[in-house]
Amino acid sequence: MVQQNDFNPQVKLPPGLTITAIKKTIEYMERELADLVDIYFEQANVFSAIVGIFATKALSTQSIYEKCRHLDIAQQRFPDLHKRGSGDNPSPIECLECKASKRAWAVQSHYDHSGWYIVWRYLVDQTCSFEPDRPVIVWRVDVIFIEKDDWKYEGSSAGSSGGGRTHTFGLKNPAQKLKDKAVYKRIDVTISDGKAIAKNGS
Repeated sequence: MVQQNDFNPQVKLPPGLTITAIKKTIEYMERELADLVDIYFEQANVFSAIVGIFATKALSTQSIYEKCRHLDIAQQRFPDLHKRGSGDNPSPIECLECKASKRAWAVQSHYDHSGWYIVWRYLVDQTCSFEPDRPVIVWRVDVIFIEKDDWKYEGSSAGSSGGGRTHTFGLKNPAQKLKDKAVYKRIDVTISDGKAIAKNGS
């Protein structure tokens, strides 16, 4: 269950975004992702994409941010969402990009846009030791306005011989930049060797 005391009201949020909307989004994600956890064990990167899609869908319903109507932008560029009434060319302050990650600090993107980013940190808990009937939980939500200069280019490892990944941009000094940016953080989760685990060690 998402606890109100796991939220930090001191964290600055995008204009008009509320803790209530984030709380309802987490509840929706955890409920709906429970039936899709098998995908994680088949293709973890695909599952992360699905987590981000579910977050975008829920925020578009629960908040004043709406999914971008231009599919080529929403699916491949920036942003996923923009503030309702901001028009077809919203300013970065009215843009919101959803990222999902099972890693503790990293933030990656295919573009180096300025704007608000919300990162849904999740873990897969097959034993449902955190929550009954919740094999996927969101354990932290980071919210940060990222400037273009905050990104660093990470070159492609793909080549003519095949394999590798396409180029990305990574957030510089993510642990430092994300310090005090967690609007939601479960108190029963800790980080050990870069991995989120239960505080009791299970």
